[in-house]
Amino acid sequence: MDSAGDPEGPRPPGGDGPPGGARETSRQLSREQIFVLISAASINLGSMMCYSILGPFFPKEAEKKGASNTVIGMIFGCYALFNLLASLVFGKYLVHIGAKFMFVAGMFVSGGVTVLFGVLDQVPEGPVFIAMCFLVRIIDAISFAAAITASSSILAKAFPNNVATVMGSLETFSGLGLVLGPPLGGFLYQSFGYEVPFILLGCIVLLMVPLNMCILPNYESDPGKHSFWKLIILPKVAFISFVITSLSSGFGFLDPTLSLFVLEKFNLPAGYVGLVFLGLALSYTISSPLVGLLSDEMPHLRKWLLVFGNLITAGCYMLLGPAPFLHIKSQLWLLVLILVINGISAAMSLISTFPEILSCAHENGFEEGLSTVGLVSGLFGAMWSVGAFVGPTLGGFLYEKIGFEWAAALQGLWALTSGLVMGLFYLLEHSRRRRRCKLQNSLGTEEEQTALLPDET
Repeated sequence: MDSAGDPEGPRPPGGDGPPGGARETSRQLSREQIFVLISAASINLGSMMCYSILGPFFPKEAEKKGASNTVIGMIFGCYALFNLLASLVFGKYLVHIGAKFMFVAGMFVSGGVTVLFGVLDQVPEGPVFIAMCFLVRIIDAISFAAAITASSSILAKAFPNNVATVMGSLETFSGLGLVLGPPLGGFLYQSFGYEVPFILLGCIVLLMVPLNMCILPNYESDPGKHSFWKLIILPKVAFISFVITSLSSGFGFLDPTLSLFVLEKFNLPAGYVGLVFLGLALSYTISSPLVGLLSDEMPHLRKWLLVFGNLITAGCYMLLGPAPFLHIKSQLWLLVLILVINGISAAMSLISTFPEILSCAHENGFEEGLSTVGLVSGLFGAMWSVGAFVGPTLGGFLYEKIGFEWAAALQGLWALTSGLVMGLFYLLEHSRRRRRCKLQNSLGTEEEQTALLPDET
């Protein structure tokens, strides 16, 4: 991958990574890089816990306040929609606002609105309560988009030679946040009531703000001349964006459907349903750092990790039900095994997408600086939000109409399509590069022969 600030200079497109000296240097973390990792880990863990803490108890509380199931779904869904819009804006204006300010301000607002969510039970029921839920949730989505866009950009700037390794490692904290959020929220709710989970978690996030103000380095860069439109119309970037949306939609699809399917199919106690989700979350959390390391150590494998990860993910969704046309009996052990494999395959695809987009941008004339990294971060967040909105919305509708088995199979068809499209694109790209190399070699040979002719006469 081309890197911003590489001391050895930019590498040719399609190279196998940084030279030995640069890679050796990147293995020994500087004090600044350690502080960046601490800051990014804090926002990944905190934001994911704030996001996932609502699941176990908020729907029941919202029903008491007069919100219908449809409205509750919209309260959850509006998060992804506004995260999408905010990611595009913050990615575009990252350099103008300042990455450090955007990060710290996003974290501060996110912690504050999480505390506010804890006092919504004091709001009068009916339209006032519903309106306040939407308002707080939207502000939380915007602040989260600011912090994560800035975090991804700072990471790519601080670790230009190891983007996939670092982002894969930090996905461990995102996974931990998603795993710890629901059980911690449920325990605090049962023990102390509605307010305590939000107020406690919001205060913890707010306490991280002064820490990050002190330790986070301040990166500055000149505004770039390129836009999101110029980035997204690159064919490779457009196809990878489709992959990101597909993967995000797959995760989102499971949120409203898998628990209902497990309860109905296997008659498990409600407390055990969360353990089924752990298979997916833990396998993704554990495999992400390993995939990121492999992606950076052997960049030429990155594209095939992306392709085969999608194809395996497609197979997993076909087997989740399993799909009726496979004529396989649904069993709990098979479901858990498929979720574990799905977590690994999703990591294979997802961790490779960010460095692939960044590399493609640099190959097509985008500046090697913070402005381009901001565009890529914003685009990644926006595409993820599209899937996070479409997945649960469409998944809930399909579950009601055709059942979990067929709905999961259709989700697998999306992943299969994105995997095949990416595979075909990479094959065509490889073929074009080979033809170009042969043409350059033949032209070089003709020039040498022409240069020798006067000497021969």
